[in-house]
Amino acid sequence: MARQKGVIKYVGTLGDIRHFKIKGQEGYFAGMVGGPTGDQVLTAPEFERTRENMNEFGACAKAGKSVRTGLSQVMKQMADSQVTGRLTSIMKKINLEDQTEARGYRKIEISTQRSYLKGFEFDKNTSFNGIFNAPFSLTHTFDRESGDLVIPAFNPANLVNAPSGATHFRLVTSLSVVSDFEYNATTNSYDPMDADLNEVNDIQYTDFLDLYALVPATILTATLSGGVYPTAYTTVLQCIGIEFYQQVGANFYLFSSGNCLKIEEAF
Repeated sequence: MARQKGVIKYVGTLGDIRHFKIKGQEGYFAGMVGGPTGDQVLTAPEFERTRENMNEFGACAKAGKSVRTGLSQVMKQMADSQVTGRLTSIMKKINLEDQTEARGYRKIEISTQRSYLKGFEFDKNTSFNGIFNAPFSLTHTFDRESGDLVIPAFNPANLVNAPSGATHFRLVTSLSVVSDFEYNATTNSYDPMDADLNEVNDIQYTDFLDLYALVPATILTATLSGGVYPTAYTTVLQCIGIEFYQQVGANFYLFSSGNCLKIEEAF
């Protein structure tokens, strides 16, 4: 695949050369036109392995989307442009762990491979641990329907790496449920094994905290709504994040940089 270095910027096909952009990467790219037709890929015997991979890849994308949907309230300001692909890649690793189903129909058993999601940073360029250095702990109830973020009193001037111009910040904690996925022969697609619980969530914020004043000891609790109790086919993602603001008068304006979110626990 070639990379265009000149000043002419366009996409589409010119002769036998196709020009295009790739999301998340700089510059323009070029490649030869050709390859099998769509009908060949969907029906020809020699593309059976391709169809298997396509089926499972679509399922992994669907599972990754469930993670994003459960956290959509905070995703916009805390995720990089490649988070979709990175989550799909993790789901594919989980998919490959299934040794019970045939290729093309393997499950995505997140509940047995939770370690793949622990520590996931939604913005690969901004690490939560690099921004927030105060001590904290996360706990959750035995039934997994509630979780606490516990933070002892601390001085943010020494322990929070804030962007220039910020005056305040908010901490966020969340619980979000993601189901295992399996192939459904009736619908000819992958479906969540617990559709009622999939993407159920609760997101909680602290008050606006002054970056230049002592923060008192804080306990922030997230609880899944409606008396929901996660099942054996579900995983609860417990996240922690931080947002930065500038106060102008009585208003607080969210910064576009420095905000970050991390999956701290998966249980």
